[in-house]
Amino acid sequence: MRRRFLFIVLVLAGCAGGPVPRDWELGSLAALNAFKSHYLKGDTRPAQLEFERALAELRSTGRGDLLARAELIRCAVRAASLEFDACPGFEKLRADAGADELAYYEFLSGRAQRTASDDPLARLVYAGVQFRSGNITPENISASIDIASAQAWRRPLLAWLGVQEKRAEAAGDREALERIRRRIALVAGKS
Repeated sequence: MRRRFLFIVLVLAGCAGGPVPRDWELGSLAALNAFKSHYLKGDTRPAQLEFERALAELRSTGRGDLLARAELIRCAVRAASLEFDACPGFEKLRADAGADELAYYEFLSGRAQRTASDDPLARLVYAGVQFRSGNITPENISASIDIASAQAWRRPLLAWLGVQEKRAEAAGDREALERIRRRIALVAGKS
């Protein structure tokens, strides 16, 4: 009786959780999350391997819209680190992209507006797009540095510190320049 009760409880608990994610969904999500983590920490090779693993999982579905979304994630992560390109992986899949993906691509390209969210990565992406468009403020640069630092994301932290360094140099602020360069050396492991 007790075993049967336990079995029923387990079955009901499984049913209450909704549909079980498919293997490719779990695999691609895990790989994309690992890609983001490695890339933002500055670990390029593992990031590339995880991104390729995500694409392999998504290719197995035959759905170009999912591949397009993954390519947009890559472009967004790069934008957070102030690395801009025309998102060539997305461009190849543009015909299969949905309206949401096309709108996000326009945002990443600086041709559309979007509101920032509270998510640290989304905030860095938003700031990266502002930087690319020439609409970044010193306060937003400092906020981006704080976000990247709080998350221990080495790649965007170095990029944003580099922006701050150039601004201090242009302003002739030697004290700020020295402080920023010390911080860059710490992050880069040169101190």
